Amino acid sequence: MKTLSATSLLRDRQFRTLWSAQAVSEFGDRISELALPLIAVTLLDANAFETGLLTAAVWLPNLFSLFIGTWVDQHRDKRPLMIAADLTRTVVLLSLPAAYWLDVLTLGQLYAIAILAGTAHVVFSTANAAFFVRVVPREQFLEANSKLSATRSFSFMAGPAVGGALVQWLTAPVAIVVDAFSFLFSALQVSRLKVEPGAADETTETLWRRARDGMGYLMRHPYLRSSLACATTVNFFNMIGMALLVLFASRNLGLSAGVIGLAFGIGATGGLLGAIAAAPLARWLGAGRLIALGAVVFPFSIGILALADGPLWARATALAAAEFVGSFAVMCFDVPLNSLQAAVMHDHMRSRVVGAFSSINYGVRPLGAVIGGLLGTWIGVRETLVVSAVGGAFSVLWLLRSPIISTKSLDNLQPPEGVLVSSERR
Repeated sequence: MKTLSATSLLRDRQFRTLWSAQAVSEFGDRISELALPLIAVTLLDANAFETGLLTAAVWLPNLFSLFIGTWVDQHRDKRPLMIAADLTRTVVLLSLPAAYWLDVLTLGQLYAIAILAGTAHVVFSTANAAFFVRVVPREQFLEANSKLSATRSFSFMAGPAVGGALVQWLTAPVAIVVDAFSFLFSALQVSRLKVEPGAADETTETLWRRARDGMGYLMRHPYLRSSLACATTVNFFNMIGMALLVLFASRNLGLSAGVIGLAFGIGATGGLLGAIAAAPLARWLGAGRLIALGAVVFPFSIGILALADGPLWARATALAAAEFVGSFAVMCFDVPLNSLQAAVMHDHMRSRVVGAFSSINYGVRPLGAVIGGLLGTWIGVRETLVVSAVGGAFSVLWLLRSPIISTKSLDNLQPPEGVLVSSERR
């Protein structure tokens, strides 16, 4: 694999192509993330529990990430899988406006779309974990992840504002078309990438055995095990609140789709700043300390929204402030953590270990969303946001006795040999 100098990453056509594919699809995602719950709430009159179920459906396929990632790991060339996943999401999302125009749209279809699109997302992300390291050299992991995260943060900044306007002007189902075509663009860009596939894996082991080995590797790995526990706790409690966020903003705070989208967009500037600042902050504070700080501030930020009251401008400002603080903090958590995980993982284990990680880390999100819906119905939506904020902040406890907290730099990190099971030694 080629090596890029410290200043050549932006000049590399391969990275720019991958970056553009991610940028456009991320932008489209922000529109759907706003449009789907608004369709459920405003067009189909969904209640708190049904809204929670919709969020759960989006993340449900992640429960099977271990087996999907293991299956992906058996394919030498990951690019065709990524293209197929993007095209699948295009077709699935286009079925929603079609059903709307035919006047046959139901909550059941929303759930089905969420599950199918979510499954395609898992295929893409597990394949991309191995594909990324074929495009970007080790010494550029932090910089590349920072740039990719900055783009994602910018999508959170501009996407909801544009999405809110599209929903208000064109209706939510029509806005979904934009997301569908963003995946088509991503598929075209990925098809242009010329990346040498990884080494062929000629193992004769069963899918189940390979999946078990991937989970065993994850649980024995001192860095990955601790980061999994921390991230899983963050995601569980965060989804308790996120499942009700649009519902709370729309019904409890009385904000229109346009105002919600604008507040999300303004608040998401924190994510862009966080993505830009994450790499220098990691060098200044140390990567481990920055991860720990992000693990506390990110979930706790939703408490700002729980306190929202007063006139319209104050309620909208509270929503934007919660988004700003949370978006900044999650970049300070994600950028160094993703880079650390890439540095300490063996190449031939990447897809299945990412799948195992996602099965647990993202697999708890449907549970968190359902519990959020139940709690919102039982104790109230505002009170549920407080539970989400306080519970998530305790995730940092998993890092206190791990090697992550004392990690200052990623430069000399290597995959530890002791975590490989005998059948996986090369």
